[in-house]
Amino acid sequence: MAKDKDTVARIGYYAIYGLFKVIGALPAWFLYYPLAEFIYFVLYYVCRYRVAVTRRNLADSFPDKSVDELRRIERRYYRHLAEIFVDTIDLTGISKKQLCRRMVIRNEAEHRRETEGRDWIAALAHYGAWEYFMAYALGDAPGSVTIGVYKTLHDRSMDMFYRKVRSRMGLHPVPMSVLLRHMVNCRREGTKMAVGLIADQAPPRFERSYWYYFLGRPTAFFSGMENLALRFGMPVYFVRIEKIRRAHYEAVFECIYDGVEAVRPHEITKRYVAKLDAMIRRRPELWLWSHKRWKHSPTPEELARQQAEDAAAQNDCA
Repeated sequence: MAKDKDTVARIGYYAIYGLFKVIGALPAWFLYYPLAEFIYFVLYYVCRYRVAVTRRNLADSFPDKSVDELRRIERRYYRHLAEIFVDTIDLTGISKKQLCRRMVIRNEAEHRRETEGRDWIAALAHYGAWEYFMAYALGDAPGSVTIGVYKTLHDRSMDMFYRKVRSRMGLHPVPMSVLLRHMVNCRREGTKMAVGLIADQAPPRFERSYWYYFLGRPTAFFSGMENLALRFGMPVYFVRIEKIRRAHYEAVFECIYDGVEAVRPHEITKRYVAKLDAMIRRRPELWLWSHKRWKHSPTPEELARQQAEDAAAQNDCA
């Protein structure tokens, strides 16, 4: 039975990859204009893909904006989401040289000097062209094994597809479930690591022990990024991405933890959340609004207890 499922998954993977490879061979002007516009039309007007979720998330995050403003952001978001679909197709065949022109790292030389001979973490989000960044910018870290942390997909064919396209430029996709063991082995062997974490996902119940104010409301975040940074003494760089035009982006590494600073609990994650909040507010259409990010909320008792604990911690530091 398991072998049959593996066979079906592999057939599905080869079919998806083959189809996307053929489509990706089409000229960029066709992919990012007629095709992207068609995907936008289908997603937004035909399938209405998670429009209710997107609309609710936007309204709750920007209560000061009018309905017309929110609808404009909504439409721009679905146009961008259509381009993300095209980006994924394009990654099946795009060359490293082409991708280098699509995703420009503005402070690449400075960042390489700072991280030379060190392990470090890139803190990303579902913003802009995160697949481009994971495939090229992180996969091109010289002198290090580059680890792209991912959550295993339920659809095994799509899971195989994403592992393949993300690894084309040298990235090593590693599931969250085995990340710690993998990093311990790298450290034991003396292998330098550059670890890419998309840190804006909703954590499971057992991770919801602390609530951060994000886009105007209490939000839970995974603690893994902060735990790894402190355990391994790794600097953390927030990845700020700006969209220049269709399929063209610029990114900047911004250090939010140097790997040695003494910090209070949750401080590194707070810095990440603040940077992400500001980036989203500048260009809200570039974030993944159709994700069910706020499925859970804290109770008033939880918030009151957390506020008391934070106040006590600040008094202790003072």
